[in-house]
Amino acid sequence: MSHTLLAFPCSATAPRVSGLKRAAVLLPPNSRRKRRVLACIPTASLFGVDADPITIEVQVHAGLPCATVVGGPDATCREAKERVRAAFASCGFEWPNKRVTINLSPAWQKKRGSAIDLAMAVGILLASDQLPAGSVTGYGFLGELGLDGAVRPVVGVVPLAEAAAGNPLVVPAGQLADAQLAADQVVGVGHLADLVRALRGEAPWPLPLAKPAGRRRPAGPDLADVRGQAIARMALEVAAAGGHHLLLTGPPGGGKTMLAERLPGLLPPLLPSEALEVTKIHSAAGVLPYGTGLVSLAPYEAPHTTASAVALIGGGSSQLRPGAISLAHASKRQSPWKARRLMAGAGCRRTAVGQVAAPGSTGTHRAG
Repeated sequence: MSHTLLAFPCSATAPRVSGLKRAAVLLPPNSRRKRRVLACIPTASLFGVDADPITIEVQVHAGLPCATVVGGPDATCREAKERVRAAFASCGFEWPNKRVTINLSPAWQKKRGSAIDLAMAVGILLASDQLPAGSVTGYGFLGELGLDGAVRPVVGVVPLAEAAAGNPLVVPAGQLADAQLAADQVVGVGHLADLVRALRGEAPWPLPLAKPAGRRRPAGPDLADVRGQAIARMALEVAAAGGHHLLLTGPPGGGKTMLAERLPGLLPPLLPSEALEVTKIHSAAGVLPYGTGLVSLAPYEAPHTTASAVALIGGGSSQLRPGAISLAHASKRQSPWKARRLMAGAGCRRTAVGQVAAPGSTGTHRAG
């Protein structure tokens, strides 16, 4: 068998052999450096009420054992490597005893949230030869990992599923119904070990559930419960039928809130396009209960008169969140008198009021 001869000069970094100034090390040919494997796993990251597709690139190569996450991660994304490491230990998988570099591509875009945990775990398993090559081709992954390997729900699964480039798309089992609203082929998993067995072909994939119907109309306040207020009731019915704006004014205790709360009961179900938009917004805001399906009813929001401008139009320091105006999207109007009082009495500048009302949309502008 042929060998490769390496000669090291006598220095502080060379192998020390007593009585020799040069040391020869014989290396078999099969011990030479292997080709580095680069794993690319599709996923998505939430930004406001929308999501952007991203790719998790994982490379395991020689070096000091450590794991580095690059590509614009926030604190939650940087902590994902520790969640994945603990999940590997719980499931019996081997964490690479090498240098692991994890890139969130594109690098210029800020990444937020824990939805990349599952894709990162699959990428490390593939790059460390614990998954067969080609076993994840075409798949996309969304989900947060618990320390025990459980795949947990994430905020904004509907816009994430719409943006993630995966067919089929693997999501948490508890959010399978929600992800099916935006993606064609969706598979739900509840544990990392179950996912790996299915990718290896050792166990079948869970059967997908049927697409859920829209959320049933709750038994809310009914306009028939109101006694008197004939003119206000007629105005409410005309505004609901024609999609007109409505302003309710009067002294405290006059019944303004009581009438406004009964407006959703007069509105028809949302159109399919409107229902999907409302569902995406509520999912991104984290107010959509898991497994409820499409929001088919016009939303109703009643912000307090002391609410801030950020609570009304949305925003945030670390993560953009929809405000009350966005949550009331596609409704025939949430109680406008409350919005008017909010603008005038909560210290909000009137320039923000006009900017929201004029174009029919709202947005946030930040320096960083």
